[in-house]
Amino acid sequence: MHDTQDLDPNPLTKKQYFVVSSMLFALFFGAGNLIFPIHLGQLAGAQWVTAGVGFLVTAVLLPLLSVLAISVTHSQGVYDVGAPLGRYFALAFMVLIHLTIGPLFGTPRTATVPFTVGFQPMLPSSWSHIGLLLFSALFFGTAFLISYKQSNIMDMLGRVLNPVFLLLLFVVFLLGFFHPMGAAGDQGATLNYQSAGFFNGFLQGYNTMDALAGLAFGVTVVTAIKQLGKTTPRSNGKVTMKAGFLAMGMIGMIYAALIWLGATTLAQFKVSADGGVAFNQIVTHYLGGAGHALLAVLITVTCLTTAVGLVAAFAQDFHKHFPKVSYHVWLALSCLASFLTANFGLDKIISWSTPMLMFLYPFAMVLIVLSVASPLFKHDPVVYLWTVAFTAIPACLDMVASFPPVVSQSAFGQVLGDFQQKFLPLASFGLDWLLPAVVGAALGLAVHFLRPVLAGSTNTSSDQ
Repeated sequence: MHDTQDLDPNPLTKKQYFVVSSMLFALFFGAGNLIFPIHLGQLAGAQWVTAGVGFLVTAVLLPLLSVLAISVTHSQGVYDVGAPLGRYFALAFMVLIHLTIGPLFGTPRTATVPFTVGFQPMLPSSWSHIGLLLFSALFFGTAFLISYKQSNIMDMLGRVLNPVFLLLLFVVFLLGFFHPMGAAGDQGATLNYQSAGFFNGFLQGYNTMDALAGLAFGVTVVTAIKQLGKTTPRSNGKVTMKAGFLAMGMIGMIYAALIWLGATTLAQFKVSADGGVAFNQIVTHYLGGAGHALLAVLITVTCLTTAVGLVAAFAQDFHKHFPKVSYHVWLALSCLASFLTANFGLDKIISWSTPMLMFLYPFAMVLIVLSVASPLFKHDPVVYLWTVAFTAIPACLDMVASFPPVVSQSAFGQVLGDFQQKFLPLASFGLDWLLPAVVGAALGLAVHFLRPVLAGSTNTSSDQ
């Protein structure tokens, strides 16, 4: 019955839409969403608007499209998005994305960022390792408890943690807007941003991992909306789409404010090593010693909301495809692995996550766009196949080029890099996958639309 009629046929109230949007906001806005926009503002200086537009494409538009992809295809997770290319591809894609945004890179970062930025400055340097160990244990223990009952996820994220985070962030914005450190438009831009601000901002958006997260969070979002009585794919997708527009619009406005705020800091500070340092400088400038305490609470709350979403999505998807292991066991494994990885430190996590992001993002982007446009070509797998096949080689080359020097500057890495720069357009901007993907999509669409014509002519010849 639930396949043709909603459990609750009544439209959702505005309050319910707000709660779903708030949950989506909390799932998306985490560690990288605070530190990377601020750092981008520092790097871009007077070019903060141009770089910001590029950043918003991959950090707002693309995650919104990932939510729409779930809606249009009536998917329940990242596996369904890759399913047109076959079971094995879909399973491998799901595992790689969940490992990347999960226990290998993304989820550990939700603990290391608040510790490094908020708590480590208040500790003696000799206590850093034991401090991170204790903080990450408490952090992931809390995430495990919140995620243990799946029915609590929406309530905890949408109703409790998210409003607290927004209030704390609003305080920081007020101080920055009423007492700016300087004029953002008067600050100098670093070399890369003087001539290619848009493209560099575009690539910086990869670091948020939100497009990947949007695919992985699909199962969490669909499950939560079903709890509101919207159990049919059509109505569930409609709610997902409307709530996604509201949530990503809010995030876009916050990104713009953070990028501007980062650019204004150049009047007082030099470009920092990362956005965490810059954010620490901002709150310390305005609030002094009390700023550390505010920052610690602010960033811990927002990162905890994202961690809850990540570990829950990981456990839900892996339990669905590997059902012999229960949801709670997968949840425990995800939290434990994230805890262990977090203790390698933030710098190592970021440096080793970049190659995987450069590899996965081209695939994610083409699959998201194809999913949204799939009704136009009736979800024909041949279009997916041609597009992804043409994307694969540039994605692999981008991954090798972004590895640490031990790999990228090796003889093997240099040979591939020379080939990439010589034969693939836009390689210097990290977008060498774009034109091959367009060519592959065009060939796939040509096969799709010409196949019936060719089949018809063959049948006519046979009849004669």
